[in-house]
Amino acid sequence: MSNSKLFESYSLQGLELKNRMVMSPMTRCRALGNVPNELIATYYRQRASAGLILTEGTSPSANGLGYARMPGIFSDAQIAGWKLVTQAVHEEGGKIFMQIMHCGRIAHPHNMPAAARVIAPSSVQAAGQMWTDSHQMQEHPMPEAMSADDVTQTKADFIQGAINAIQAGFDGVELHGANGYLLEQFLSPIANVRTDNYGGSIENRCRFVLEVVAGVAQAIGKEKTGIRLSPYGVASDMPHYPEIHETYDYLTQELNKLDIAYLHIADHSAMGAPEVPLAIKTKIRSNFKNTIILAGGYNLEKAEADLANNLGDLIAFGRPFINNPDLPNRLENNLALSADFKADMLYSADEKGFTDYPIATHN
Repeated sequence: MSNSKLFESYSLQGLELKNRMVMSPMTRCRALGNVPNELIATYYRQRASAGLILTEGTSPSANGLGYARMPGIFSDAQIAGWKLVTQAVHEEGGKIFMQIMHCGRIAHPHNMPAAARVIAPSSVQAAGQMWTDSHQMQEHPMPEAMSADDVTQTKADFIQGAINAIQAGFDGVELHGANGYLLEQFLSPIANVRTDNYGGSIENRCRFVLEVVAGVAQAIGKEKTGIRLSPYGVASDMPHYPEIHETYDYLTQELNKLDIAYLHIADHSAMGAPEVPLAIKTKIRSNFKNTIILAGGYNLEKAEADLANNLGDLIAFGRPFINNPDLPNRLENNLALSADFKADMLYSADEKGFTDYPIATHN
């Protein structure tokens, strides 16, 4: 496309991206023993034509693990495993950020080491179930409310995880503040009923997120730090509350003051969730001066439209990258997208539905 912005290069706080396409972070559950491996390195290598890859959610601590076979970034073995991934992507000329994700209450002890604890801002149980390899589907348990020491330690875990990610060769990190995980749990007055400095008012509910972001930015560089948000999202039992708009207005103004690399705004309406109102997207755009990544059911036409109207700077694609590892090439050259999508293998443990999707050939 001659007038396409999607395939233009882009400078992300000095990091040169070969196009404006971002590969969304997607849970894939292949990290056996919570350690990335050669199979995972192959998966990301195949998709390195994205301007920027965001990894699957990766836990900064044993307490942050929640899902079966979820990778971590808190042990030497995990750092070594992720080095395989970053080396593979960089060999292909790609750029890659690690998404650091603490599951909080969206976890189950059967998916965690014996000494780990399911912790959250408050003892508010999430509705729903999750898969465990040992006992199949299980209800989310009642989480422990985080003590003051837990808050301090968990902030330190995020910061050390980010330092470890840079040691493993990542170009930066994205903090997962979306989809109902720990950071978003602090933002919600339904999940967070604390009465200390981390609960109650909008400023207090945003405090933990802002302190984590500030600590990570100071440790690894603000130009290497981003955060994903999902205002109006309902994933992982996140009911709507009256002051959503005001919460994200305040939060994004404060994030702007920290001068981090980007905000990544997730809109899950393409998968049946409520749509993120245009008013909050435009408010965030006016509040935050650096890069904005938009995610949510994008195709080429919608991506070009939102780039043209300046709603965002980069566009994230999720599921199309799973069965089209060469998605940028297919879109740019008008090649057919694969119709073969192995949904039943999204979270299995081997290469099937993971690294076995073909690369397109030119007509």
